[in-house]
Amino acid sequence: MRARMKRRDFCKTVPVAVMGVVACPYILGSVRIGKEENMEKKVKHIEVKVASVKGTCGAGCKVGDIARVTEQGVEGKICIHALYSMLPAVFAMIYEARFPWLSDPDVKTHACPDAANPVVFEIRRVREA
Repeated sequence: MRARMKRRDFCKTVPVAVMGVVACPYILGSVRIGKEENMEKKVKHIEVKVASVKGTCGAGCKVGDIARVTEQGVEGKICIHALYSMLPAVFAMIYEARFPWLSDPDVKTHACPDAANPVVFEIRRVREA
């Protein structure tokens, strides 16, 4: 005689078992990735460089201007609106986030939110020597 499982018991048990099987490769992968990350050099700061300016920047940004962002603050001149729009990417880069669409994982471009006078910034990770 076959034992039958009630539908409610099945719904409680099966999703947990499936999640364990599905999550297992990710858990094992994260352990391996953690070891590889420890071998890399630590991020010293993020360098934000003005790559191009079209029009007139309200904050007076010129091509080649550089600002540095660390966990403690910002050094250099940068418009608050541009800074506010790029902070998610900057903090992600400080904490070793990977953007799969970038050809160089340590360099990302970001456009200022001012559509009338666009400024393009190059965001670069600077690692300890």
